[in-house]
Amino acid sequence: MEMTNVRDRVIRIIAEQAVLEPSDIRPEATLDELGIDSLGVVESIFAIEEAFDISVPFNANEPQASDFDISSVDTIVAGIERLIAEQHG
Repeated sequence: MEMTNVRDRVIRIIAEQAVLEPSDIRPEATLDELGIDSLGVVESIFAIEEAFDISVPFNANEPQASDFDISSVDTIVAGIERLIAEQHG
């Protein structure tokens, strides 16, 4: 799986949650800035897990305690790329 494809798919999933166009999603944007609430974050993570057949180490009850960095679109994409490499490598 090409990593640019990963970025595009993750951005599409996030855009869907934010009810925005993928072109409106800036790499440095936080999910909060995009208007995605905690439920939307959980739904995004589930959609990403399904799309890439991976398990994301994210604890919805304690997001800051998770090993997965959701501080920006870029960190999410990087984390997903790493998980794909680890779980499908």
